[in-house]
Amino acid sequence: MDVRIREMVLDDCDAVARVRVQGWRYAYAGLMPQSYLDTMSVEEDAARRREFLAKGHSRLTNVVAERDGEVVGWGCCGPSRDEDATADQCELYALYVLQEQVSTGVGRALMTELTGGAMTAGFGRMTLWVLAENARARRFYEKAGFAPDGAEEPFEVNGVMVPEVRYARALTR
Repeated sequence: MDVRIREMVLDDCDAVARVRVQGWRYAYAGLMPQSYLDTMSVEEDAARRREFLAKGHSRLTNVVAERDGEVVGWGCCGPSRDEDATADQCELYALYVLQEQVSTGVGRALMTELTGGAMTAGFGRMTLWVLAENARARRFYEKAGFAPDGAEEPFEVNGVMVPEVRYARALTR
């Protein structure tokens, strides 16, 4: 089954919201309060995505992965939001795939598209934030050339601290 990566469009908002919500529920089970994960709404997420895309943020890249015409993954990157960021630094904001697509190459294809696009846009470094306890995601990012850069950040979900660590990599061909 081939994976097709393409730019996200407004018609993808429902599918992307489903990927994101299911991705959170899968990836963060046991890492953050289940009550938070259970109350996530695909409909509310899709509405936020439609509003955001309609505004047109030219420096953001949103891509989807399709298999057999179905959206099975989504990724987003853009300029870094970190206070210590340099002008040539971008940030991977999100990368999620449906649970049944984990370890099938979808995430890798999304990462390749996003890092390649960031290089083409002139970025020389990419960072991302990952939950410190998310071993699966950390292994994935390390295989993609990222490494912890020493920065850590508290992240609170429903009164529970779920600390994050920052990963970074140079963007080179």
